[in-house]
Amino acid sequence: MLPGENDNVDRPEEETTDHEQYIEGLSRELRDEREKAQSYLANWQRTQADLENYRRRVQQERNEALELASGALLRKLLGALDDLERAFARPPSEMRKKEWVEGARLGFNKLKATLEGEGLSPIDALGKPFDPRYHEAIMRRSGDDGMVVEEVQKGYSLNGRVLRPSMVVVGTGEDGASEEHL
Repeated sequence: MLPGENDNVDRPEEETTDHEQYIEGLSRELRDEREKAQSYLANWQRTQADLENYRRRVQQERNEALELASGALLRKLLGALDDLERAFARPPSEMRKKEWVEGARLGFNKLKATLEGEGLSPIDALGKPFDPRYHEAIMRRSGDDGMVVEEVQKGYSLNGRVLRPSMVVVGTGEDGASEEHL
């Protein structure tokens, strides 16, 4: 063997080992970087979902606040609405033919239509079974048992939620003229 020949043979093995270690190191780095990328992607997706949930929650809270404010305002207007409804239900005969009364009635109907357009709707009570979610019993008297026999004050709901329950008289199931105040 010539001098230096043995050195050449050993060198490729060392280079191969170094090369394999280098490739193995790069593979490990690549694997680590892929794991980091997956982690970053998962965190980004979670953050994106959290942001969407936050936006939805804020919008829902805003809608609930508006509905609450609308409900408070409408609750205050219900007394005036009741008064106008009673006034137009039985106007004195000499007033029925006056033009201004008819104009006021048109204005009242327009107000009712506007409120209905905002989600206000009357609760149907008369002749219906008593339901404590929608009715407030103030008296019992003869009539069909458990049925609303008279509506004393109209109830209203706003977008499906009870704004004011109907004040009603509930039947006792007896025939006769007995009345029982609650």
